[in-house]
Amino acid sequence: MKPDKKGLILSSVLALTLTTTLAGCGGNNGSIAGEDSNKEGASGSDVKPVTLTYFSEDSSTNWNNMQDEVGKVIAEKTGVTLDAEFAVGDPVQKMSLIAATGNYPDLIAAKADVGKLVDAGAVLDLTELIDKHAPNIKKLLGDKLVRTKYSLDNQAIYAVPTWSAVDERKFKADGGFELQHRVVKEAGYPEIRTVQDYEKVIQEYITKHPTDENGNKNIGLSLNGDDWHMYQVTNSGFQTTGGPDDGEYFIDQETHQATYHFRRPEEKEYFRWLNHMNDIGLLDPESFVQKTDQFKAKVASGRVLGLADPEWDYGDAQNALKAAGKLDQTYGHYPVTMSEKYKDTSFWPAGFDGGYGISISSKCKDPVRAIQFLDYLASEEGQILNNWGIEGKHYTVENGKRMVIPAVQERMDNDNAAFQKESGVGLYWNLMVHYGDGIKDSTGNYFTRSYPEQLTASYSAPEKETLKAYGAEHWKDLFPSEDEFKPRAYGAAYTMSLASDDPAVILGAKMKDITWKRIPEAIMSKPQEFDRIWEAYMADLDKAGVKEMEEAYTMHIQNRIKLWSTK
Repeated sequence: MKPDKKGLILSSVLALTLTTTLAGCGGNNGSIAGEDSNKEGASGSDVKPVTLTYFSEDSSTNWNNMQDEVGKVIAEKTGVTLDAEFAVGDPVQKMSLIAATGNYPDLIAAKADVGKLVDAGAVLDLTELIDKHAPNIKKLLGDKLVRTKYSLDNQAIYAVPTWSAVDERKFKADGGFELQHRVVKEAGYPEIRTVQDYEKVIQEYITKHPTDENGNKNIGLSLNGDDWHMYQVTNSGFQTTGGPDDGEYFIDQETHQATYHFRRPEEKEYFRWLNHMNDIGLLDPESFVQKTDQFKAKVASGRVLGLADPEWDYGDAQNALKAAGKLDQTYGHYPVTMSEKYKDTSFWPAGFDGGYGISISSKCKDPVRAIQFLDYLASEEGQILNNWGIEGKHYTVENGKRMVIPAVQERMDNDNAAFQKESGVGLYWNLMVHYGDGIKDSTGNYFTRSYPEQLTASYSAPEKETLKAYGAEHWKDLFPSEDEFKPRAYGAAYTMSLASDDPAVILGAKMKDITWKRIPEAIMSKPQEFDRIWEAYMADLDKAGVKEMEEAYTMHIQNRIKLWSTK
């Protein structure tokens, strides 16, 4: 039985409310300047200031305590300032500690660990709060609200969904395998389609240029295997063998049976290829011992020719390269798979997932103010503010079209970390229920800055040169499109929140420990030892109950499909 939260909500809420009438941005084209309290988002001068504590499992290296330009406007409009803490090290351990101690912040971004908080009675059912105090969230989600429900058996809403964008059609490629522009240029811009193509280009370049201009050794491929970043290493197993991102599982699209994805024979061959890359000296030997800061420092030095890492993980280091003017040492994205029989699945849409998001704790000092804060961020004004900044300071509107000011665009392109910390532009996206790329607001402009014309404007000269050589306008053009994949009836499997005592959770922790030990061991071993280590790895999984875990997860996948089909 789950604790009844309704009485707790009713006893906690205060009478103070914000004016949240949705009126659109109308005549001022999304500008936040000169609004009165009758427009979307009440004036902060009419709202008593309150500080809400917040913990997030995601990091936020550019967080500036809401003293950035956008943060100050949010505080003015809502009266809310966040006293925020972001995970350092293993976020799962921190979330377990929060759940166990009862020391709950007002707002919590627990991602897949929200189940621990539900079990502890640590978070509120937000159904009533959303219905009464969050018109923007209700409007934005519409019939997708059913996807925010916790489970088929417990249809409470424990998190406002902020991770998954609504109605997104992505324009930007930020995954796949990466190569420096200078590397593919020297190779004559060959086709980069398989791991063999990728390896060949790196090998040829490093043979000619074993060191950089300072005599430091160039690195073919470096992996970030530090702590939870290990997922970026292991995810490539399904990405190179035709699987969408469903976390640690491969889901059969017909039967919806879940398999721990490392047990697929195809993936064994991917990790064998990494073992081969290590054997011939193209894999960074420090991949599994370096810390994230060391990994980023290597990338920022310009010595790492190739990556197999999402841009959000190495982006700070790439921005450092841009700031240093080393534009030909930044990276392009390529749809690399084990062979041409597989498709890169970077653009396989998951649809809207109601999983990861922001929860309001049972000890929140003011749940109404908390939900109204989140509702403002979900408003059209709030989304434009986060994505574009402040009119006249970060963007202008010319002939009805919103455009980033050129000097601002230059800073975004070449010094984005410092710019974001100062401006707050783009910093608040994972606090917001939001529309995705390709969706236009009431003024006919895109909500986000990731649309074709803006992406083109953000490219450096070497990047444009590389794209032109491949006959592409954008990196996405090199990848299989969304239309080549069938919709996933369950969304993205990794966003499911499960109870902490669920067999899939308990056994999943055991599988992770085994995998994170065995995968590095197999990759860094001598080639003649690889099969023996892999067989021992598979035996370890069997002994630990991998099949029982798969059966439990299969049930949850099928129950999610049933839940989402209800109205």
